[in-house]
Amino acid sequence: MNERRPVIKSSLSFKQEVVREIEEEGLSHLEASRRYGIKGSMTIKKWIIKFGKDHLVNKVIRIEMKGEVNQQKRLEAELRRLKEAYADLSLKHQCAEKVIELANEELKMDLKKSFGTDASSN
Repeated sequence: MNERRPVIKSSLSFKQEVVREIEEEGLSHLEASRRYGIKGSMTIKKWIIKFGKDHLVNKVIRIEMKGEVNQQKRLEAELRRLKEAYADLSLKHQCAEKVIELANEELKMDLKKSFGTDASSN
C-alpha cells in the first residue's frame, strides 16, 4: 500500500523567478516556499547557489601577503605550544592538590593552613 508521491519538476524560468524574488524583492526562503508550495529545506538554497547573483555573500575571501601567512602559521604554532604547556601545568597542579589532600588525611591536619602560618612566623 505504498503510495508514490508525484515527482515535481520545476522549470528553469520558475527557479530563476523564485531566486530573483528572494534577491531583489527581499522575499525570505520561508515565504517563497509557502507562496509557491516548494517542499524541502534545501531546494531553494540550491537554486540560489546555482542561479543567484549574490551566492558569494556568505563566503570569506582573504587576500594576504606571504609574510602574513607565515605569521599566521607561527601564531597558530605558538598557540598550540601554549595550550600544551597549560595542559601540563594543569595536570601537575591537580597532582599536587591530590598529594596535599592525601597528606592532610594521613596527618589529620590542613597543610595549606599550617604551611601559611609557619612560613609567616619564621
